[in-house]
Amino acid sequence: MNLILLGPPGIGKGTQAEILSAKFSIPKISTGDMFREEIKRKTQLGQDASSYMRRGELVPDNIVMAIVRKRLSESDCRKGFVLDGFPRTLTQAENLERIAKGDMVINLSAPKKDLIERMAGRLTCRNCGQIYHLKHSPPEKRGVCDSCSGELYQREDQKTEVVAKRIEIYEKQTKPLISYYRNKGILVDVDARGSSNDVAKNVEKALDAFMKAKTRRE
Repeated sequence: MNLILLGPPGIGKGTQAEILSAKFSIPKISTGDMFREEIKRKTQLGQDASSYMRRGELVPDNIVMAIVRKRLSESDCRKGFVLDGFPRTLTQAENLERIAKGDMVINLSAPKKDLIERMAGRLTCRNCGQIYHLKHSPPEKRGVCDSCSGELYQREDQKTEVVAKRIEIYEKQTKPLISYYRNKGILVDVDARGSSNDVAKNVEKALDAFMKAKTRRE
């Protein structure tokens, strides 16, 4: 099954993608994670993407498509995948269809103020990548990762002013994808307020309803 997760920054796409990946035994594919890995390795692709990501801007389509095309050609994607944070523009969505068609698009939504609070409170471990939240899931020791004792920091793209800009860009450039996929009959809306477990239950209900409706149509 090829799944696509839509939703603004801070909505929890990554967490739900992990859950769906485990449920269907298909890889979670995050363009953000892939770009951060390229930046860490100091590749040309990473350098090209870095300046855009630091400012909270979308990485240009040609750079994004290069990395997505390469990833989807790998053998573990033959049985399906979960796309987290891609596509982000109509051009990307149209280009994706030439590579692999989505079976279902899950549109996660929550109030803007909730998103800013979620993102601005996030801390990430420099060593293992574990994510914490100052309010909802703080580390036992301030500034130190519970898992590996690594240093916790706030990513540049998760600072309040950058988050606000990312949401603004999402509303202008990515939100049109909701209508695009709804018109194709493969989009379902999911309330992403509440805990990650609550959202996962909402996603599961939406999946079940979608699959039952698809079976009846066939």
